[in-house]
Amino acid sequence: MRKPHRISALILLALLGLVLSGCGSVGERRSDAEAAATGFERSLRAHDPAGLCTALAPETRSELEQSEKASCEKAIASQDIPLGGIAHRVDLYGRQARVVLDADTLFLSLFPDGWKVVAAGCTPRPGQPYQCTLQGG
Repeated sequence: MRKPHRISALILLALLGLVLSGCGSVGERRSDAEAAATGFERSLRAHDPAGLCTALAPETRSELEQSEKASCEKAIASQDIPLGGIAHRVDLYGRQARVVLDADTLFLSLFPDGWKVVAAGCTPRPGQPYQCTLQGG
């Protein structure tokens, strides 16, 4: 009779371990998304078009190049993306993140090589989707 209790206890401990390790990964993902947003902001502040283009999601970069009919580095310079400042909030939605900064909101997606900016220069509109200066399709 004691074996079933021991097995139950082991199963509970294993499940608890999975739950706790899952919480750690959410914290890591949140931190990584914030770091990606901060890197984008650093490139924006330094007027580093190559850094900004590297930080963009592939579809966002492609759409920017197509709409401006120029390389990403030239096209990104024509965008009026505000300096966002310090990150105050990071919301995760699966493989998507919203990073709310002092003066901007960035949307990111998780790719195999890390978090990439999908939309920038975003302002909320009550009852409607955000209005973004730069966004992918």
